[in-house]
Amino acid sequence: MSTTRTDFRDPDALESGGVLETRLINIGRERFAGDIWGRTALLTRGASDFSDLFSAQAVDELVSRRGLRTPFLRVAKGGTTFPDSSFTSPAGVGATISDQLDDTALWRKFADGATLVLQALHRTWEPVSDFSSRLSTELGHPVQANAYITPPQNRGFDDHYDVHDVFVLQIGGTKRWIIHEPVHPDPLRDQPWTDRRSAVAEAAKGEAYIDTVLEPGDVLYLPRGWLHAAQAQGEVSIHLTLGIHSWTRYALAEQLAQAALAALCDDPEMRRTLPLGVDGPIGEVDVVRKRLAAALAEADTSSLFHRTRRGQGRPAPLGPLAQLAAVDGLDPNSVVRLRDALEARLEGSRLTTRVGWLDFPEAELPSVTRLLDGEIHAAGDLGVELVERLLRAGVLVPVEQ
Repeated sequence: MSTTRTDFRDPDALESGGVLETRLINIGRERFAGDIWGRTALLTRGASDFSDLFSAQAVDELVSRRGLRTPFLRVAKGGTTFPDSSFTSPAGVGATISDQLDDTALWRKFADGATLVLQALHRTWEPVSDFSSRLSTELGHPVQANAYITPPQNRGFDDHYDVHDVFVLQIGGTKRWIIHEPVHPDPLRDQPWTDRRSAVAEAAKGEAYIDTVLEPGDVLYLPRGWLHAAQAQGEVSIHLTLGIHSWTRYALAEQLAQAALAALCDDPEMRRTLPLGVDGPIGEVDVVRKRLAAALAEADTSSLFHRTRRGQGRPAPLGPLAQLAAVDGLDPNSVVRLRDALEARLEGSRLTTRVGWLDFPEAELPSVTRLLDGEIHAAGDLGVELVERLLRAGVLVPVEQ
């Protein structure tokens, strides 16, 4: 059986004309990838009209009508984050869960100068979810989305750096951003700015790399580690922050080490007990080092890497009623396509996705390979029985005609 691997939407390739190039930057994707990505800050004036993604009306709806719970919102003022209990409460009969957002408490804090941080909008607001999913596919790195709503002349957070790259999209109002170069370039996930609080505070006193006011439509890109602080100007400021959780060489090293250690579990010599009465592992370290090096050289991390990547995101939403109707009404003329953001990968006869894995007989592999192109297909062209199986598995979704 062939072991050829087929990936849906190669994450290593940026799509020409995607949301990165058409809505976030104006220098072209090749220059961005070669000169900016992960290296330096970039300010893009008038990049796009973002009113289709988010708005003041969206803020009010999410806070007051969606029944959101923590941690979908944080509240901060002057560098201090308020405890969840200060802006949450039960929501009455039938919804007595105690950590739902209390819109009255939030209004009072906002009126007193607090910043509202709507977190994980890639899970709660469809336009942002779709945009984030497309950007993640183009970049090949997971994307999260938060919104920051700051009253006039206020700031929510002191100078700090993030452990992920960000695109800041100014939605409404204006906000002054002061950017400084890193004190710790390319921090890892477990190297937060609070570990270098004094160095950050000292660097923030120096000359700014960028000191500017963002207006609606402007975009600011910051690699992880770049220091920043922002303050709303004469009106309420709303901006989206798209956090890019970049894969790193260190992350690949972790994957490689895990694969090597898994292989060493099957090595009888590595499972052997150390000698009795030794005053330390004399001679044993060299033996282990050699076998570990050999295991590292032979380790295949591709499957482990993709499994980890799949676990860092979610597939596109799936409507159970629409899915059932598609199964019940399935015929050769029904049209379907691969579910978005599935991270589908064909390895030999096995299809692995974010919703599980499926094995196929060799006769069905050409059809499975065809559907991985993400295009629309008729059930009769793929095989009605195969399409039904994949609809039931949540791998394919119906296309309205």
